[in-house]
Amino acid sequence: MADKKTVELLVNGGQANAGPPLGPALGPLGVNVMAIVNRINELTKDYAGMKVPVKVLVDPDTKEFEVTVGTPTASALIVSELKIEKGSGTPHTTKVGNLSIDQVVRIAKMKRPELLSRSLKSASKEILGVCVSMGVTAEGKDPREVQREIDEGKYDEVFSKS
Repeated sequence: MADKKTVELLVNGGQANAGPPLGPALGPLGVNVMAIVNRINELTKDYAGMKVPVKVLVDPDTKEFEVTVGTPTASALIVSELKIEKGSGTPHTTKVGNLSIDQVVRIAKMKRPELLSRSLKSASKEILGVCVSMGVTAEGKDPREVQREIDEGKYDEVFSKS
C-alpha cells in the first residue's frame, strides 16, 4: 500500500471550495475534491467567519480520505467571542474589546487540547496573554492583572465549576 498523502490547509469555517488552495492540492491525488470540500464544510460550519486548520489524509490507491479539523487560533476565537473585526493595531493604546473571565475560560476550554497548559487555569492565562497582544482587556483590566489575580486565587470559583 502506498503512503497516505497529507494535505494541511487553513480554510474559512464552512466556506471551503474546490478552488485554491484545496483543488490544486488534492486534484493530483485523483480524489473526489467536491466530496472532500463538502466534508470539510460540514465539519467546520460551527467556525463560520474563522480560519480553521484542516488536515486531509488521502490514500492515493483507494482514493479514501479522512478529514480532521483543528481549532481556530486563539486570536480568531477571541475576535469571534467579542464580535469584532480584528485585534488592535496598537494594543498598548487602543483597546478593541473586553472579555469576562467566563469568556476567557470558554475560549481556553476550546483551545485546551492544543495548548501546552496542564490545567484550565494556566490555559486561561495563556489566552489572557493573547489578549495583551490584541488590545483586549479582561474583566475591564489589563489581562496581565487578571493573570496575577488568577495566581492569587481570585477566580478559583470559576475554575472549580469547570
